[in-house]
Amino acid sequence: MQSRLSICLYISNHHIAQDLTSILSNKSYSIQLVYSSQELLDLVNSHDVQIDCLVIFRDTTVSPLFNQLYEQGTLLPVVIIEPELDSEVLLEKVGTLTCLYHSAEVRQLVTTLDDIDKSLELAIAQFLRLGPSCSLVKSPVSLPEALVPDKQLSFLLLQQRRLAEKLKERLGYLGVFYKRNPKHFFRNISKIQQEELIKHLTEEYRKIILNYFSNETEINQFIDQFVNKAFFADIAISKILEIHMELIDEFSQQLKIEGRSDEILLDYRLTIIDILAHLGEMYRRSVPRENLYV
Repeated sequence: MQSRLSICLYISNHHIAQDLTSILSNKSYSIQLVYSSQELLDLVNSHDVQIDCLVIFRDTTVSPLFNQLYEQGTLLPVVIIEPELDSEVLLEKVGTLTCLYHSAEVRQLVTTLDDIDKSLELAIAQFLRLGPSCSLVKSPVSLPEALVPDKQLSFLLLQQRRLAEKLKERLGYLGVFYKRNPKHFFRNISKIQQEELIKHLTEEYRKIILNYFSNETEINQFIDQFVNKAFFADIAISKILEIHMELIDEFSQQLKIEGRSDEILLDYRLTIIDILAHLGEMYRRSVPRENLYV
């Protein structure tokens, strides 16, 4: 069935792999078992296979594997099975563990595999709530959401949307993807982060204006990226209008210096209308259905 969740198991321990396969085979999942990190990378990069959640046994190959996935911009829900020798340590330090892949990962004790389905649900739920900046576990500094590399952000948003649609069909989830974390809101981040965010959004908007009337098919992607960053940071509409007006004024001054008319800039009212329409749609979808008729 199209709505069945696809679970990929990369378990180097044969007995654990057998146990997990046996447990999950009784659930409504589609199971794929791989035996090497390269096989997993090939599967992840295949256009014929879509993985909804990874289940990985932590061994010496895990860190290099996560590095490769991270560097190519691939983010997926993941449950990391902890070796039995580390179980007691994990129980003591579960609240202070360092992320191996991203901040929505879930750790599972090898001694509690019977609860793997709960960990899968938690991993997927946390991934759907993952704000773009939360994926940056290897960055030397804490960056605001808008500063995530575009390739990684695009994959994250695409994967979240696809997974949310599958869950909506299978489990009746609605609007999970659009739940935001207030600690990443513009008003709640530091002054330095606010300045960096506005600077980045301004450059993103400049790119949209310069390409808006071209035949480039990437313009929709540029708009989606800008709107998603603004949405997750809860940027005020007035701030987006301010970015638009400042850029239009900058372009107007440049045209005057070049002795050219700036009347062409009137056409770019369509740009801000397009942006605000997209943003308004995201806000509409983020409102719980029961509140739409209040």
